[in-house]
Amino acid sequence: MAISSPTDTKNELLEAAERLFAEHGIARSSLRAITREAGANVASVNYHFGSKGGLVRAVFARRLEPLNRERLALLDHCLESAKGDPDLDCVLHALVGPALQMMRDGEPGHKCFAQIMGRAIAAPEKRVRSILLDELREVIERFTTVLAMILPHLSQEELFWRFHFMIGAMAHTAAGSFFVTRQADGAVNTSDVEGMTLKLVNFLAAAMSAPATRSPRKTIKRKK
Repeated sequence: MAISSPTDTKNELLEAAERLFAEHGIARSSLRAITREAGANVASVNYHFGSKGGLVRAVFARRLEPLNRERLALLDHCLESAKGDPDLDCVLHALVGPALQMMRDGEPGHKCFAQIMGRAIAAPEKRVRSILLDELREVIERFTTVLAMILPHLSQEELFWRFHFMIGAMAHTAAGSFFVTRQADGAVNTSDVEGMTLKLVNFLAAAMSAPATRSPRKTIKRKK
């Protein structure tokens, strides 16, 4: 009988955790269930990750770190090619394109991770929020800095709200395209990732570049 190496065991634990987190959620996936799925023991989780929290962080980092490296490399390309005057579409494509490509490439692990991200955004635990912020901090800071240059008419508050809405649209597009598939009744090809990305970028560019939100007018009540 072949003996699994430490690296094999670590990968099996990550794969098992990803599958169970996608199916049941992080909180409802016990270490016992994860190790049973991976054919390992609870001590192996402590050995490789320190705790369940460390395992959760590793599941997110395994997918987000390469994704974010690609995003930042594309952002650098936008800045270099534009010589200090970056194009909004280029910047938005750098942010959302790699995510849609990863989530929609058919790789089972990526599909599971799309479900995990959907769960994390819709009903985040405090621990998961902290992990997501740590993993996305550099991306958020770099992209919002560049977007502030491109969209000087937006206040910092307005920019952060629009960035927040943009992340929601991207996450829903990546993980919830079955809605449009059902609604469109065959009129939409959700397997066309490039076309989907272009449509999302066009939508986001219009939203991000729209005039700043004006305060609602106060209604003056007339005295009878």
